[in-house]
Amino acid sequence: MDMIFNVLLLSIFPNKHALHMFQQNRYEIGRYSKWLKSNFRDTVIRDNVLILLLFFVAFLMSFIISNSYQWIITLCISVFAFFEYYRREKKTHYIKPLVYTNRVKRQIFFMNVIDIAVTCIFIYLLEIPYIYAILIPIFSWTFIYPMSFLTAPIELLVKKHYLNDAKRILKEHTNLVKIGITGSYGKTTTKNVMTSVLQEHFRTLMSPSSFNTPMGITRTIREYLKPIDQVFVCEMGADHVGDITELMNFVHPSIGVVTSIGPQHLQTFGSLENIIHEKMQMIECLPEDGLGVLNYDNEYIRNYKIKNSVKIISYGIKCEHADYRAINIQYTSKKMLFTVVHGDEQVNFETKLLGELNILNILSAIPVARHLGVPWSSIVRGVKNMSQVEHRLERKVMNGLTFIDDAFNSNPNGSKMALDVLSRMEGKRFVVTPGMIDLGEIQEQMNYEFGTYMKGRADTVLLVGKKQTEPILRGLKESGFSMDHVQVVDSVQEAFSILYRTANSKDTILLENDLPDAFSN
Repeated sequence: MDMIFNVLLLSIFPNKHALHMFQQNRYEIGRYSKWLKSNFRDTVIRDNVLILLLFFVAFLMSFIISNSYQWIITLCISVFAFFEYYRREKKTHYIKPLVYTNRVKRQIFFMNVIDIAVTCIFIYLLEIPYIYAILIPIFSWTFIYPMSFLTAPIELLVKKHYLNDAKRILKEHTNLVKIGITGSYGKTTTKNVMTSVLQEHFRTLMSPSSFNTPMGITRTIREYLKPIDQVFVCEMGADHVGDITELMNFVHPSIGVVTSIGPQHLQTFGSLENIIHEKMQMIECLPEDGLGVLNYDNEYIRNYKIKNSVKIISYGIKCEHADYRAINIQYTSKKMLFTVVHGDEQVNFETKLLGELNILNILSAIPVARHLGVPWSSIVRGVKNMSQVEHRLERKVMNGLTFIDDAFNSNPNGSKMALDVLSRMEGKRFVVTPGMIDLGEIQEQMNYEFGTYMKGRADTVLLVGKKQTEPILRGLKESGFSMDHVQVVDSVQEAFSILYRTANSKDTILLENDLPDAFSN
């Protein structure tokens, strides 16, 4: 039992680190395997250097100490390693810390079971010397695989129970208007705009934050939906074929909005064709008496041949034959003004949101509101009063400096629009970015183009992470950007330290993307 205690003590932080990365890879073995392969040297080996050094010390001491006292060596090493890991952990800043959900707590239990089983097999059954137990925590990264296998049936039962309960609640809520929103980007802002407009006339619930998976939507329904709610605005995310179809069959919205289609999550979808087909299931799965709302500025959406006979309303800025179109767009550093044209109607709008992408998000909410009978005056008021959406072209002032916070899950189109917004700002223009991820085979090219697009739109660029930002750096160089105003730093904290020394209150700083720890090397 003494060795089991030692192994469990040694394994606490290695297990935590492995589970942290598994969570950031969405508990998907495929994604985790790809991450593990590409980060083995930078993360896994680095994380285990301490244990390897301690094992080497214990191995040397085993030649001068009898076998009967080797457990004392391992105990001392386990205690020392625990406090050293604890010291390092207290000093480490995580962009997105491990969230101790009930699922993670179950995973911790099974990781400990695996640690105990391996200890019993090698130390007690095979009678390998005690000191070799020190090496068991090295395999925490691989223990994720048996843990995932063991917990899969439990997670399936838990998911099924909660899903069935959420379906029951929706079925009992017979008069609820359900609106589904999907797209490669713009979903969350569109959801917030939609809610801001509709709540002028209806008791409206939206799925909070980025609760756009089956379990996130299930939590929303079970914890937040009230009998008095009249409208449910539901964001639906997808990074695999079949995800939108599954969510449509779960929620059954009568109104569907597709905000955009692009190469986001190309790595998991496999091809752009799969992304297009899956996102458009939002429209294909609508009832025939429902309403589909589509962004006709997006060529993939505009050119898609819909098989459903559901009513379609389009919107756009560049597409001249869209049903709802924004014209006369004017920018200031704090707001935008624009006019919406629909047939013979022209209505003026004002919003605190920045960028043409946000105008498109606003446009998507207008036909839905009009379809539900909301007057223009209420829509104008809802758009004007709407708060900025956190981390999505959000203008904020911190420590006397002006930031445009676009740190949520950057994408090729959104990153270019963010640079366009930055180009309209006064003073020096800074960009802080670690680049874009999850773009599959085109990721390097998209980051390269992101770098080339900065010329003329930014004055100083701070790239976070040498490995991740190599394509951006190459794009900056080849575009003719002044490399005297480009720095590559190891962390966001280092970038902020530079900003606070060099920027002033008249300048603007764009924060473009904020990678989770799994992708921040």
